[in-house]
Amino acid sequence: MQIIQHVVVKQVLTEKSKQQLFDKYHARKRQFEKECDQLQFELKRLEKSKNYPQGTLKKHFEKEIEMRREKIKLLDFQIEQLHILPIGSELKEKEVQALIEVKAGDLWIDQDLQPEIIIKDGIIEEIRR
Repeated sequence: MQIIQHVVVKQVLTEKSKQQLFDKYHARKRQFEKECDQLQFELKRLEKSKNYPQGTLKKHFEKEIEMRREKIKLLDFQIEQLHILPIGSELKEKEVQALIEVKAGDLWIDQDLQPEIIIKDGIIEEIRR
């Protein structure tokens, strides 16, 4: 019989992976900033056209802009935390599901102990059970 089990994927922080995370966070931050600028531009353009109710339009755009600003704040926090983390730290990257084969007579492993896959610079370094 096969069962599905959650497996945590952790990344060991190295100089290379730390730089990649910085680059990824900065790229996402730039993207959100670009989206904010684009939304502000669209709001001004639509306000000039006067085809839409001004109050509703402005509220909708301000909500979208604020959501992106919150994401920018979160990215700033993540960048700040990444500066603090020492090389060799393990970061939870994601959670995946794996099919596990079980049969009568197998030792039942406590479900509180999730297996982990440890990755270092994109290569699986260890599988912990």
